[in-house]
Amino acid sequence: MTRRHVYKTNFTGGELDPLLLGRGDLRAYENGARELTNVTLHPTGGVSRRPGLQFLAELPGSARLVPFEFSVDQVYVLAFSDYRIDVYQDGLLIVGNLAAPWQQGTLPELAWVQSADTLIVTHPTSVPRLITRDGAGSWSIQQMKFAQIGPRNMVPHAKVAAPDIMLAPAATSGSDVRFVASAPAFTADHLGARLRLHGGEALITAVQDARNVDCDIRVDLGSDEATADWSESAYSLANGWPAVAAFHQNRLVLGGGGRLPNRIFLSKTDDLFNFDPGTGLDDEAIDFELLSDQVNAVRGLLSGRDLQVFTSGGEWRVTGDPLTPTSVQVKRQTRVGSRSDRYTAPKVIDGATVFVGRTGDRVNEFSYSEVESAYLSDDLTLLAKHMVTDVIELDYQPSKRLLYCVQGDGSLAVLTQYRSEQVTAWSRLTTEGRVGAIAVIDPYVYLVVERDGGTFLEVLEAAVTLDAALVGTADPPTAIWSGLDHLEGQTVAVVADGVVQAPRTVSGGAVVLDAPASQLAAGLPYSHVVEPLPPLVSNAIGTGHGIKVRLIEATFRLLDTQSLSVDTGDGSQPAPFQLLGSDLLDAPVAPFSGDKPVRALGWRPAGTTPLWRIADGAPLAFTLLSVTTEIKVND
Repeated sequence: MTRRHVYKTNFTGGELDPLLLGRGDLRAYENGARELTNVTLHPTGGVSRRPGLQFLAELPGSARLVPFEFSVDQVYVLAFSDYRIDVYQDGLLIVGNLAAPWQQGTLPELAWVQSADTLIVTHPTSVPRLITRDGAGSWSIQQMKFAQIGPRNMVPHAKVAAPDIMLAPAATSGSDVRFVASAPAFTADHLGARLRLHGGEALITAVQDARNVDCDIRVDLGSDEATADWSESAYSLANGWPAVAAFHQNRLVLGGGGRLPNRIFLSKTDDLFNFDPGTGLDDEAIDFELLSDQVNAVRGLLSGRDLQVFTSGGEWRVTGDPLTPTSVQVKRQTRVGSRSDRYTAPKVIDGATVFVGRTGDRVNEFSYSEVESAYLSDDLTLLAKHMVTDVIELDYQPSKRLLYCVQGDGSLAVLTQYRSEQVTAWSRLTTEGRVGAIAVIDPYVYLVVERDGGTFLEVLEAAVTLDAALVGTADPPTAIWSGLDHLEGQTVAVVADGVVQAPRTVSGGAVVLDAPASQLAAGLPYSHVVEPLPPLVSNAIGTGHGIKVRLIEATFRLLDTQSLSVDTGDGSQPAPFQLLGSDLLDAPVAPFSGDKPVRALGWRPAGTTPLWRIADGAPLAFTLLSVTTEIKVND
């Protein structure tokens, strides 16, 4: 018999796709795992039981979360739901039921960008809104208005009608002037839109039919001749509204939406709502189309070393230093594409931009290559295709280097990303119910969780080891703890004064303990799972079928751990081992750091079955740094 020691020093490969069970030649196989559920992967290699979810508030229904950061001590979370916004600060509702124009079905396509105390919210079917917070703490929503200089309105303009359609004004000045198009070009929704031709501007006051409109001429025209060189308001009821917005080089950038899905408009420098191109001076407005072999509907914008534009058909860079009407250059870089059915904001991680691919089952890294002098796009999900299937939202927590990806099935795929150390490791977060939305305001990660009976705002909290948890203190100690109305009728786990108690059923929004306690956490339990990949073994004959292996001992190096449950059996007869207090209900469990050996018996085929598996639902601390296994292989 051959005795061997196998050292697993880290889990920086993350959970790997089962399709890789035969790829022991990969470095990721050595550092990867077969399952990593409800654990946090540290960039240094270890794994810990993930933080629990502390209950904050019940929401009126499905919602999207938008972070609003004005200063260090003025940080808010805005919950957008059906025709309303609720504003939270430090987990407390400070403004409730602020009337909003967006219904439930439009929420997935909402996009936003913040400047100081103003949030600009866009949607391709509605006028952009400005959500502002004033110095007195009052919140308001109003329509975004473009600059007005004299009689001229500085809304972006474009020739939306067919290029060959002519427009003829009946006069060069005055009111109720008839404008006649050579072919159908107008609808009833053009009422209130602007027309520009012959150096002048007119406001449509009446739509007679598809070819005839009446206008008030606000800036006199230079001629009354028919011309094909005319434009109209790029954004209006007739043409739709911008899909996304961003700020770049002191300009407001609007992109996509409506009848101009591949058009980009940049405002005048330091005049954010002025989109007048003027005479093309360096500081005046810029607009251009993303022209290629297909329509590239703009789905995302990000200001970095260049203006990055993410479209349904590919990724583009807009350069110019500074960006001017004459210096602007637009080049497509890659052809991955972004989701067109919802807005998923791209995020910056270590200088690279991470975005969701067109089909929702890819998370891509868009980064600049000095060698290529261009941007490249890498698939971060290549080794974990089974885990990332339908990303509907993502957000990044810089302090932990964690990218959270909310999926359509309500689970969270979590990426630990550390580019300088080449760490790209996936794990999964599950909870009873489904996660619907996320917002990160570092160090806090806020989630919308839909559970039986309601929709809740919850936050990942390191000191909590349960979900939908109530956390509280009492002086003097008490045996009756209320505030659990959101879990009425459910059986919850309880930790009182650091001691795990027997489960309790919530009745009347409260639980009753056997003895008074001064500290309590009560909520839904969850289990964490760490399962390695099967070992790669060989004997004197080779690596073929028929080889059997026996685990002699596994040594787990732990840090500040209160509970360890290991299955060293073959799955049919598990042999769990627990590192716990002698009586779980009597006293707090002291954290343990060091090596814990676990002996095992029994031979098994050296196939796809791991040698051990950690699965533990105890609401106690757990951190695993490394594992050393001693095995025997048959000759």
